Amino acid sequence: MFKKPACYLSLCLLAAPLVALAADLPAVAASPMQLALTQLAATCPALAPRLDSPTQQLLQGFYQRHGEQPVWSVEGRLAALQAQLTQMLDDGLEPGQYRLPVAAGDGLCSDIDITHQYLRALQDLHYGRLSQTRFEPVWRAQPLPDDRQATLLAIAVPGIENLAAAFEQARPHLEQYRNLRQAYAKQRQQPLPHWQAVASGQLLRPEMQDKRVPELAQRLYLGGYLQNTSANPDNAYHDDLVSAVKSFQLSHSLQADGVVGAGTLKELNITPAQRREQLRINLERLRWLAQDFEPNLVLVNVAAAQLTFYQHDAVVWQTRTQVGRAERQTPLLKSQVTRLTLNPTWTVPPTILKEDKLPEIRRDQNFLSRQNLQVLDANGQPLAPEDIDWDRPGNILLRQGAGPRNPLGRIAIRFPNPFSVYLHDTPSQALFSKGPRAFSSGCVRVEQALQLRDWLLSPAERLRTNELLSTGLTHEFRLVKPVPILLSYWTVQADNHGQLLYAPDIYGHDEVLSTALGSKI
Repeated sequence: MFKKPACYLSLCLLAAPLVALAADLPAVAASPMQLALTQLAATCPALAPRLDSPTQQLLQGFYQRHGEQPVWSVEGRLAALQAQLTQMLDDGLEPGQYRLPVAAGDGLCSDIDITHQYLRALQDLHYGRLSQTRFEPVWRAQPLPDDRQATLLAIAVPGIENLAAAFEQARPHLEQYRNLRQAYAKQRQQPLPHWQAVASGQLLRPEMQDKRVPELAQRLYLGGYLQNTSANPDNAYHDDLVSAVKSFQLSHSLQADGVVGAGTLKELNITPAQRREQLRINLERLRWLAQDFEPNLVLVNVAAAQLTFYQHDAVVWQTRTQVGRAERQTPLLKSQVTRLTLNPTWTVPPTILKEDKLPEIRRDQNFLSRQNLQVLDANGQPLAPEDIDWDRPGNILLRQGAGPRNPLGRIAIRFPNPFSVYLHDTPSQALFSKGPRAFSSGCVRVEQALQLRDWLLSPAERLRTNELLSTGLTHEFRLVKPVPILLSYWTVQADNHGQLLYAPDIYGHDEVLSTALGSKI
């Protein structure tokens, strides 16, 4: 048998020369690029203050994959980058934001600076230049994947060999983005039209006479809605001019009735520069939207009060909605439709109870019976209306039973969110012909809501819900397969023919976003 101490001693004696040899080997020297990146404050003092820690990590990851070598000394590569930055004008992004160093070929610091601008440009194209969380935050049931650095490197590292392909890959692949980008690129290369504002005045209806008719005709002619401005000696508002107003209203998400009121007048008097800017800022919104888009999706554009159902990235159904008023805005969110309430009751939300219902009840307690409203305590137990001090009602609930007068109609479409909002049917069908359609207290009313149900469910589920609806009783129905839903906000879109559809900025977001992007008006 071996004696352990003797064995250990022998091993140590054998290993001693190897340890000594290893101590004599020179350490692997860091490359000049690696030293520059790890000691940035010392090597590139002018550049270092502009690069925060995540940016430095991104740069290190980029150069590690390129063997710690400069990349911009290759002939023609810098010129190709400059060409791609210039093309970002068509994305509504200013190339001057990505200024390349003047002495581009001098030293490692210049190479790092160029790479920084390259990565910034790709990031802004892919994710948006501004923080959506800061300007138009979206509540999400599931947070977005936090893999931006890996995504950017997957585009940027191989993209150095084909910069045009890298920039194209970074751009959102959404059809909405591509169409709007093409429309903006065409507009920005043309001189801005010019038109005078149409004066305010009384409501202008077809067949009326008004001294503003000539300026209205001129405005619509210059906007491309009227073929000519033939003389109209009696200032009559009829025929071709009414048709032109209706076309304008349709393309601006207004009620196409030919009546020129405050809403139509406001949209008519938005300047050409503001209209062009509207395209630019909505490109930024669509860069945000692309992060939440899924092949199968219920997509609500709150500004346009429009719902679109996507299957396999294709539009299969679209309908009108009614959304929250400016003082009770529909929140922006991403969630999943998980259940339906069939023949729903309606528990009046606290704000509506306080601001809308209580004043009506105080004027006339018969309001409760007329509206089929039941009074409940905090535990859901019925209370007698005559026993309540309506000036100080305390912690009560109002609940409206299922039926034709229920504001939720025959179906409510539920998805987890902290705002207590949902999609629902409504008896207020006439309001769908209006525009803009900001009438609700935050929830989204859906025209033809039962058709939306059909798209959400399998044939077997549809049959079962029909049976439950026919009972007239309230039922909760859980979807076998939840469907993603996104409530977003944008104020102009283009089709694949370049036709633009505007939506009134009902919540006043456009000006804030324009200022943040650096207004070009």
